[in-house]
Amino acid sequence: MSFFGRGFVRKKEKELERKIRANDRDYNFSFRYATNAIKTSKYNPFTFLPLNLFEQFQRIANAYFMFLLVLQVIPQISSLSWFTTVVPLVLVLAVTAAKDATDDINRHRSDNQVNNRKVQVLIERKLRSEKWMDVQVGDIIKLENNQFVTADLLLLSSSEPLNLVYIETAELDGETNLKVRQALTVTGDLGDDIEKLAAFNGEVRCEPPNNRLDRFTGTLTFSGQKYPLDNEKILLRGCTLRNTEWCFGLVLFGGPETKLMQNCGKSTFKRTSIDRLMNVLVLCIFGFLAFMCTILAIGNCFWELNEGSQFTVFLPRQDDNSPGFSAFLTFWSYVIILNTVVPISLYVSVEIIRLGNSFYIDWDRKMYFSRNDTPAEARTTTLNEELGQIKYVFSDKTGTLTQNIMTFNKCTINGKSYGDVFDYTGQRLEVTEHTETVDFSFNPLADPRFLFHDHALVEAVKLENPEVHAFFRLLALCHTVMAEEKKEGELLYQAQSPDEGALVTAARNFGFVFRSRTPDSVSIVEMGRQRSYELLAILDFNNVRKRMSVIVRGPEGKLSLYCKGADTIIYERLHQSCSKLMDVTTEHLNEFAGEGLRTLALAYKDLDEEYFSEWKQRHHEASVAMDDRESKLDELYEEIEKDLLLLGATAIEDKLQDGVPHTIEQLSKADIKVWVLTGDKQETAENIGYSCNLLREEMNEVFIVSGNSPEDVRQELRDARTSMKPAEDSVFLPEAAVGKGAKVITDEVVDGEYGLVVNGHSLAYALERSMELEFLRTACMCKAVICCRVTPLQKAQVVELVKKYKQAVTLAIGDGANDVSMIKAAHIGVGISGQEGMQAVLSSDYSFAQFRFLQRLLLVHGRWSYLRMCKFLRYFFYKNFTFTFVHFWFAFFCGFSAQTVYDEWFITLYNLVYTALPVLGMGLFDQDVNDVWSFQHPQLYVPGQLNLYFSKKSFFKCALHSVYSSLVLFFIPYLAMQDTVRDDGKDVADYQSFALLTQTCLLVAVTIQLGFEMSYWTAVNTFFVLGSLAMYFTVTFTMYSNGMFLMLPSAFPFIGTARNSLNQPNIWLTIFLTSILCVLPVVTYRFLFVQLCPSINDKVMFKVRRAKATPPPPPRRTRIRRTSSRRSGYAFSHAQGYGDLVTSGRFLRRPVISRSSGFTAGRTTTGFSPMGRSAGYSPTARPPNAKTPDVEVTSLQMYRTIRDAAL
Repeated sequence: MSFFGRGFVRKKEKELERKIRANDRDYNFSFRYATNAIKTSKYNPFTFLPLNLFEQFQRIANAYFMFLLVLQVIPQISSLSWFTTVVPLVLVLAVTAAKDATDDINRHRSDNQVNNRKVQVLIERKLRSEKWMDVQVGDIIKLENNQFVTADLLLLSSSEPLNLVYIETAELDGETNLKVRQALTVTGDLGDDIEKLAAFNGEVRCEPPNNRLDRFTGTLTFSGQKYPLDNEKILLRGCTLRNTEWCFGLVLFGGPETKLMQNCGKSTFKRTSIDRLMNVLVLCIFGFLAFMCTILAIGNCFWELNEGSQFTVFLPRQDDNSPGFSAFLTFWSYVIILNTVVPISLYVSVEIIRLGNSFYIDWDRKMYFSRNDTPAEARTTTLNEELGQIKYVFSDKTGTLTQNIMTFNKCTINGKSYGDVFDYTGQRLEVTEHTETVDFSFNPLADPRFLFHDHALVEAVKLENPEVHAFFRLLALCHTVMAEEKKEGELLYQAQSPDEGALVTAARNFGFVFRSRTPDSVSIVEMGRQRSYELLAILDFNNVRKRMSVIVRGPEGKLSLYCKGADTIIYERLHQSCSKLMDVTTEHLNEFAGEGLRTLALAYKDLDEEYFSEWKQRHHEASVAMDDRESKLDELYEEIEKDLLLLGATAIEDKLQDGVPHTIEQLSKADIKVWVLTGDKQETAENIGYSCNLLREEMNEVFIVSGNSPEDVRQELRDARTSMKPAEDSVFLPEAAVGKGAKVITDEVVDGEYGLVVNGHSLAYALERSMELEFLRTACMCKAVICCRVTPLQKAQVVELVKKYKQAVTLAIGDGANDVSMIKAAHIGVGISGQEGMQAVLSSDYSFAQFRFLQRLLLVHGRWSYLRMCKFLRYFFYKNFTFTFVHFWFAFFCGFSAQTVYDEWFITLYNLVYTALPVLGMGLFDQDVNDVWSFQHPQLYVPGQLNLYFSKKSFFKCALHSVYSSLVLFFIPYLAMQDTVRDDGKDVADYQSFALLTQTCLLVAVTIQLGFEMSYWTAVNTFFVLGSLAMYFTVTFTMYSNGMFLMLPSAFPFIGTARNSLNQPNIWLTIFLTSILCVLPVVTYRFLFVQLCPSINDKVMFKVRRAKATPPPPPRRTRIRRTSSRRSGYAFSHAQGYGDLVTSGRFLRRPVISRSSGFTAGRTTTGFSPMGRSAGYSPTARPPNAKTPDVEVTSLQMYRTIRDAAL
């Protein structure tokens, strides 16, 4: 069926178990499973108008203006024309609808692009090219290399030996390293035989649709046998097939039911906190409006009773209305006249300002990433000012903070450190992109992308240093990397983690090239010579062992065990003869860790043939044991991995994106709390936390919460809280205190800075209802929080928890599909548009290419947008309240007759022409300080978090100011014109002259007030302000001219008023006096406030005025070398290694072409004869170690003997 067919039929009951039969559409259709079409758009052509209008009229002001429109068409009530309301209302609705339609059309295009992709589907024993949207559950489809996975599939067969496929999961988790999936043997035998595949009728029973990316449970029944299914046999939608010619899969979940779409979360209509405050204020204004109208209606009733009976002699009552009915009509008349307290032009202006500030983000060249040709993009125009109020930032790690690119930076071998660069005086130099790199041209098999700067290490290799050779030999042998060589000498490594790939690549460049492997051998090229090692055992990595070992037999027949792992684990297993070498290596490890590098210790031991044979037998027995297999194997591993001899250690850099540490430092200074929510293991996340300045050595303490039970987690949280606030009783809220109503948890002040690291299983307990408040209160007391091993759902739960109990604005930033739910849950979602896919970007409100742009988005664009919007709202309410309150005072002097104090044309044009552009200019161009000063003083951001610029308090201050101004603007002109005559003795105190004087005073006063509000005058602002005043006088003289009166006497009754009044000196004196009295309290208040208790803005602006020029460039940030006793843990992978897969032989690829060793024939056997400067001369002029550590000689020296024998 089509896109609008059964794919979106709501199921009558919740699905508990999924039943699928391959190649049987009729059977599968009976369950009404979703098709593979996706829909992220909100509207279609039929639902757009009603749904969009329904959403827009949820805004109270729009509903209010519709109500006013109804009142204005009643002649007995309205004293203003109906078009004064309907035109602006239609304009606002149309502009907003057009914007919403544009956004939804883009979503439709994105959906159509995905739904119309083509894939080969097996239908009626033939492969047919079908659209993705037409694929159904139970279909068998064929995927080819580099193709996106169409739906969630059960892998049936592939082109690779033993039915392996290689997939890239960047769209799901942001990781670019390849992962391996393997089909069942029984389905793998189907191969690519179309007849066999078409005859396949296996039945699958599995879990219902869910959002767990790391888990799958199900069974396949085929030919009377039942086979278990797990996550290793499933290909998820969003993955990309790599290095696999083809594969076939059975569709299990389609479209909205795939795990990718289940993780996307529901799109919610996001509103800014100012929008929510505005709704409250508008309700208050409506109440106040009703109060004013009631007072005036009561006044009208009394006036009719007392004065009206005499007045009817001159003007009889229409239809003989009673005073009560007259008061009722007067109430509604004043509702219309005083409606300018909330003019519809306010919402038009707000939308224009938001749109303009969104364009500033799109146009910002400083947020453009030229390497990927990626500009910043404001994907929504309604949240800009919210960017200036962020208190919590929730960030993914992989691909967001880091590039997910590992580089081999440094190492220590036999007590000597390599990787630093020194000048001729022996001073250490900072490595930059201009630093000279090592030339690996002598090695034809070297990876040209590998960079290293310390020439001393390659000299040691060329001079055949035995310890250095042993070091790289271990790196070339001890791993589970798989090599692919499609062309001679062009090696491609497929590693289970980027770390392993980086280490094997380093060994490759230094002359120890891993070439290929079989289940029982590893082939490497050592110094230009092909050598094969018999692979006897792999002692695989897991999160408990934190190490891996291989046992190999060299070409000479010698048995060796090579081991690499976390330094603390390796040190426990070293021979006592390594004690002094261990001390020296520890110093180097501390130095590496201080620079935020991921360290890994390397060790080896020689094995006795007889002992190994006996151990191998026991290993086989343990590996086939049915009971307690894991513990038996661990005991055997512990037994053989002891008395190791230390070789050295490696230091890998998980390259942070440029500017990440500085960005986090700036955000911290702006009092923005950064929480990292990552799927990585704890050691990796901690290490990155230190690298990017999130965690610092200066912190008082970093708490680790890793309890395996609710009681343990609760106790760890309480212990952390007690450590931070010892004086406070450790009394936490009981479960009953949580209740149904969400309460706000206030920030608690602690002495010092603390960090919190929470493990995934502990977080699951911490997010339970009975413990969530304790977790939140403890976490919010810390400066930084890192949550590890977090699922996509848990990311969203953490964000929702903070939103629920903290009166703070949240921002989530990520780059993968696993971040989508978090991005949608936060007040503002930011997507990183990098190499890891576009899922996060498509769900985000803002996107850019690098994490470092976040500081500019918040500290510059966000702060300016918030400042402009707050100034705009304060001023807008001031000018309209002042305008409206003058009507209120005038009512007491006009018999409460709903007579307007101003000319009707002035009422119409006041907000549309006379004051529109100046306030828009302020909302679009104003800034207190420029971007450079904003970065130098991140504390300028704090007032936005505290809602200091616009709140209920500032609103009521604005209202009081308006009351004062309206009193001045009404009574000063009223009293000034009372009993006044012109120069020629004629009377000037008529209604029309008074109206002109009052409206002129009003316009001049509010314009001067605008001048005081603006901090940044541009040519555009100046033109808007002066132009609006000029426009007022031009329009006034034109409309009050004889010509306009003669054309339309009823529309232009103020004939000659302008020229008769504005040529009198006392009129201009009144205007001047009124304006001075209006702004005098403001000037006085601001002067005293700045002198007695200046805000952070006042202080910085004072510094700017003193500088009177562009501030000096910020001091150059030198790289801080952090000394630490902490050593970062090495991350082999996020899961158990592939050791079993390697030794089982299931990894084998198709046979590669025959090849030589890769080194040019005719060279010496070593291929590395030292020549010229290489023979004992270091091109870096690195001084020889004057003080060589007293390192105890170990059996490392044996390598020279062994190697000589090999020659």
